[in-house]
Amino acid sequence: MSACLHRMGWAPARGAVRCEGCGVVRFTDYGALRPPGLPQAVTVSRGSALRADRTAAHWVARNAPRPKPWLRPEAGNLCPTVSQRLAPRH
Repeated sequence: MSACLHRMGWAPARGAVRCEGCGVVRFTDYGALRPPGLPQAVTVSRGSALRADRTAAHWVARNAPRPKPWLRPEAGNLCPTVSQRLAPRH
């Protein structure tokens, strides 16, 4: 499949235009879908906000990547496999 640069022109349709070369459609008459009226303000209790913060911190602490000291060349403690990969080749 080759990439179309849309140089053959655009054919207008109701609420959209279509590339005459590849048939891609670009929509022109659309907006954000929102229910009528103003949005309601959401208030969260202090306890609920603190629980959410603790839960998020716990998730980050468990899922964040851990440092691997054996991959730090400046520490001089690389495992042999990594040392061979990082060694300069002549």
